[in-house]
Amino acid sequence: MKIIIDRFEGEYAVCETEDKKLINIDKDLVPFDAKEGDILNIDGDIITLDTETTIKRKKDIDKLVDELWE
Repeated sequence: MKIIIDRFEGEYAVCETEDKKLINIDKDLVPFDAKEGDILNIDGDIITLDTETTIKRKKDIDKLVDELWE
């Protein structure tokens, strides 16, 4: 399952699931270098940062923003 980090609140990372639901994940379970907007993979008990998908998503968003200003 893929999730996106929406924000950090206290001891939790608030994440959006693929079906647009918000879930709280203990910050201790999230990779230490993860930040808002990053995409995480959850496979059982293992949570990893999906760097490739995160970079692609950020480029796509930047492109959309640039198109708005043209």
